[in-house]
Amino acid sequence: MTLSASSGLRGWFDDHAGALAATGSRVLLVVVLALLVRAALHRLVDRVIRTALQGGRLLRDRAAGTAFDPSPLLSERRRQRTETLGSVLRSVASFAVGAVAGSMVLAELGLDLTPLIASAGIVGVALGFGAQNLVRDVISGMFMLLEDQYGVGDVIDVGPAVGSVEAVTLRVTRLRDLEGTVWHVRNGEITRVGNRSQGWSRVLLDLPVAADTDLAEARTVVLDVAEDLATDADWAPRVLGEPEVWGLEKAASGGLLLRVAMTVSPAERWTVERELRERLVTAFGQHGIALGS
Repeated sequence: MTLSASSGLRGWFDDHAGALAATGSRVLLVVVLALLVRAALHRLVDRVIRTALQGGRLLRDRAAGTAFDPSPLLSERRRQRTETLGSVLRSVASFAVGAVAGSMVLAELGLDLTPLIASAGIVGVALGFGAQNLVRDVISGMFMLLEDQYGVGDVIDVGPAVGSVEAVTLRVTRLRDLEGTVWHVRNGEITRVGNRSQGWSRVLLDLPVAADTDLAEARTVVLDVAEDLATDADWAPRVLGEPEVWGLEKAASGGLLLRVAMTVSPAERWTVERELRERLVTAFGQHGIALGS
């Protein structure tokens, strides 16, 4: 009985040896081509991502009037964006190539793919309805990273929360506000972003003085103090432009408001503003200029 079965199996292999060899060679060819296409797509994705990110950086640097930006924080931002986008696109490419290659292999083996394709279509529709928010979050996250709307270290306003960005993923953005509260905001829910950390920022300081103040003298004192701050060796690297006294902002019975403006590095806005306010209060006391209500 065993010899008969063995002879029958050997005979079947002898009869189908040519077909098996042809099928195996075609399957092997499909697998090799799939691996080559996958490797080529991964290289293409890396090149496209690097080109897109470098192009956006050059445009921003040109607009800011700088040839390069050596900031370690910005370098980390670009590295994180490159890795995240590259990982996602490489995964998509691998899945697409694998699905096509798998279908071709199954077809070579003589399997009917119609029921499988129909089932996959039904499952895809069900997942599409159930994961609409997730898909929206991921797509929004990809565009945010690609366009560099914000990154780690930026101070942004996304509506429900204002704070420093601690992490950006394809699905959520994590912020920490001034009180230390950590906010997890879904990317698909972000309809507008105010970035307070790109390029430059501006200190706008309104100074209340008494209604009977000599405005000419007050303007002179304010401008002198602001220029001293801008030329101070410890503060000059944080100031990006000449300070300006914009003049009388508001007049009321309780006093007057003088406005001074200064262009500064985004990360130093509040530090410079506090230092300028402190120096102005001291200077007003020295010149006998009374503060208004």
